[in-house]
Amino acid sequence: MRGAALLSVLLLATCHSAFSFIDGLVGNGNFELSPKQSDMKGTKMVGRYALPKWEISGFVEYIKSGQKQGDMLLVVPEGAYAVRLGNEASIKQTLNLTKGMYYSITFSAARTCAQEEKLNISVSPEWGVLPMQTMYSSNGWDSYAWAFKALFSLVEFVIHNPGVEEDPACGPLIDSVAIRSLYPPRPTNRDKYRKVTGLDNEQDNGPENILKNGGFEEGPYVFPNTTWGVLIPPNIEDKHSPLPGWMVESLKAVKYIDVEHFSVPQGRRAVELVAGKESAIAQDTLKVPYESKGKGGFKRAELKFAAVSSRTRIVFYSTFYTMRSDDFSSLCGPVIDDIKLLSLRGT
Repeated sequence: MRGAALLSVLLLATCHSAFSFIDGLVGNGNFELSPKQSDMKGTKMVGRYALPKWEISGFVEYIKSGQKQGDMLLVVPEGAYAVRLGNEASIKQTLNLTKGMYYSITFSAARTCAQEEKLNISVSPEWGVLPMQTMYSSNGWDSYAWAFKALFSLVEFVIHNPGVEEDPACGPLIDSVAIRSLYPPRPTNRDKYRKVTGLDNEQDNGPENILKNGGFEEGPYVFPNTTWGVLIPPNIEDKHSPLPGWMVESLKAVKYIDVEHFSVPQGRRAVELVAGKESAIAQDTLKVPYESKGKGGFKRAELKFAAVSSRTRIVFYSTFYTMRSDDFSSLCGPVIDDIKLLSLRGT
């Protein structure tokens, strides 16, 4: 088939739990460095520099794990402390980065008393609004990723709650803020792929993979002590995507998962389509049925197609909304990994 291409993908259905910066937490990113008692008024922090390593604005609370709010018990996902952003409140930190480099911010957040919460994340002059209406984990906490290109060596990173609630203290809890360098994706080099994944099989001796970041090994920072993965927000374009080389076109997020807590078909990272079918545009389509046995199996699927233009969009989506069999409050879906786009020119 002249001018054709072969798309190969591993599909896994799973619904079980399974300063200058090095990748990891920003300064006091887990908020375990406490403010002085003289800078506290109840749970509210008083003064712009009350929170070590951060600059605060507005009604910002310092929350201890197990603290009660009415009948609700506030839980912190990691460590003992988190912060809560009230109406129009924000926390800010200056980061020393490499100008022109791409970075991804990962942080954990939870809703409290407001239902329509969202967060404005910015690194001047770039910003993005992350919706929090849908919670994907059963414990009330989700981790989110947002990416940007550093236009300056010193940048101000801000997490801002733009909400306006009747109770000014209502707002999301924030914990575990980290950063990771991202590198521009290139078509997969076979030797580098083997080094990263530890794989070396006969299939690697075929044509080079045209697809960029097809194994999803390049992506946002994943907190090692959390079990719920990292959400890539909806409507993210590939230019500044936390998942280099990929866009999230759906109205809901997708989940970036690791081999330490999930069954990953190849390598150390994969993507779970937790949002069900929202919308998609495709030249050709292939439905891949797979019945999960809950034991981490996978199925490889292939689609042959002929490109009708020099730029072709490849789309993956899950047909249905699915809940975990052991937790009906958590969304889940098929896992995709090890995607290869191979040229069949001349065959």
